[in-house]
Amino acid sequence: MIALPVLLFVGLLAVLALFQLALVLGAPWGSLVWGGEHKVLPSRLRMGSAISILLYALFATVSLDRTGVIDPFPGNGFSTIAMWIIAAYLLLSMLPMLSSRSPMEKFTMAPASLVLSILAVLIAIS
Repeated sequence: MIALPVLLFVGLLAVLALFQLALVLGAPWGSLVWGGEHKVLPSRLRMGSAISILLYALFATVSLDRTGVIDPFPGNGFSTIAMWIIAAYLLLSMLPMLSSRSPMEKFTMAPASLVLSILAVLIAIS
């Protein structure tokens, strides 16, 4: 049976990946990300959103490996260390979101990052 934290973690990452994909494709939701300065993201920020999708996929893969759902990485050491790094990254990523000029980013993306970081810690200690 798959543990609830990894299901929530991967599910939230999937929602964020779809959101980022919409931004890459030109959705007018830029006020929620990247400082909130653009309604529709310019090319360089769309590239950043595309890279975010790749990071989310990596985070999901590591979390699924850590919990034994899949086994793409040899041994258990890599996914354990990687989950702690992911947890720290997600926690630290809240800082620019909290200092954003966009209230929408502060009140949506920062809490999402906090939830993801808590779930990442739960997965890391599992």
